[in-house]
Amino acid sequence: MRLFHIVDRDVWSAAAVRGEYRPASLDTEGFVHFSFAGQVANTAGLHYRETPNLCVVEVDSSAFDHEVRVEDSYGSGTEFPHVYGPIPMSAAVAIHQLERGPTGDFSFTPGGAVDPAWPDR
Repeated sequence: MRLFHIVDRDVWSAAAVRGEYRPASLDTEGFVHFSFAGQVANTAGLHYRETPNLCVVEVDSSAFDHEVRVEDSYGSGTEFPHVYGPIPMSAAVAIHQLERGPTGDFSFTPGGAVDPAWPDR
């Protein structure tokens, strides 16, 4: 299953040096927040509207052994994928651009990879 994570480009680059990605939510909530492709633009608009330098990392969930749960953790009525463990850099398949329109709204097309997500690819 392909999952998408919104993250600051510099944070993702720093994780590449360590070989795995461990956001603060892993310690505070026990999981890493992800979205399905159709949820990315809305999630970015709700949680990252004022954040510059964002990208969307696409991962292949079959590339790691951590549990993936699709759940509505906050009672919002929408289920999102959550990964219960750190993300190995080798699971990342692409980094996508997160486009921002003139009104500040985000749009996302998963076919538009701009960079390989892992230096070996």
